[in-house]
Amino acid sequence: MALPLDTSSITHGIQLAVAPVFLLTAVSGMIGAVAGRLARIIDRARLVEDRARTSTDADFLDRAEAELAELRQRGRLANGCIALLTSCAFLIGLTILILFLGETTAVKVSVVAVGSFLLGVACFLFALLCFLAETFVATRLLNFRVRR
Repeated sequence: MALPLDTSSITHGIQLAVAPVFLLTAVSGMIGAVAGRLARIIDRARLVEDRARTSTDADFLDRAEAELAELRQRGRLANGCIALLTSCAFLIGLTILILFLGETTAVKVSVVAVGSFLLGVACFLFALLCFLAETFVATRLLNFRVRR
């Protein structure tokens, strides 16, 4: 599998392979956002656990247990989102590699490139659904009222 020295095919291969990089930029931004949310979920869970350990108020312990259950659910959704985003980034990177190799060598890999790109986009869409579900759970947790 020798690489040709034809600069026009190499240039075209780079142009072809760079297009999916824009999706990688969106994925990396989302990973940062979801990782930040996950860190906040973990911090809140630690705070609630610490307060629950020192409390003897049964009503507070019930509320703490309910909040920890929701935080656990949010953490699972955030972890699933990060896993899907990481899979998406891997598949898009694989697409870039396949497109470049397909353009610069005689190997016909268009079906594999289409498959890896579509799987990457599907992972991105499922990650968005996990993110949406996590935000719904997060806002459901809020009371928006003052206790007297």
